[in-house]
Amino acid sequence: MNRTKRLLKSPKLYWGDVGLAMHLSGVTEPTGAYLENIVLLDLLVWQSGRLQNTEILYWRTTTGEEVDLVIETGGKVLPVEIKSTNRPTVKDAATLLAFQNEYGADARSGLLLYAGTEIKWLTPRVLAAPWWTVV
Repeated sequence: MNRTKRLLKSPKLYWGDVGLAMHLSGVTEPTGAYLENIVLLDLLVWQSGRLQNTEILYWRTTTGEEVDLVIETGGKVLPVEIKSTNRPTVKDAATLLAFQNEYGADARSGLLLYAGTEIKWLTPRVLAAPWWTVV
């Protein structure tokens, strides 16, 4: 893909043991970076079992827009945003929409994983789903 903004492979840091990190910091419920890390670790397990080459990246612009995870496989990219909220809004999907605008036909519908219980379309191009339905 030749785009003006690129998918980054690093330098984002993740924990290898989210449970230990939460225990050491006194956190009892996964939110924020802990929740993002749980989803990433599950995706890495999924990725290791795939025959097709699949990359898990993230996207950040020079202006600070960021998509937590981007799954690239078969010439397509799936942007995934992870939010701790129980009630996601269209505003929570803003960076997914920016990503889709940048990558056009190469981008699949965005996926917003959140802490609620309902699967619903936030926009015609962004599906919100409870994070625990994917992990």
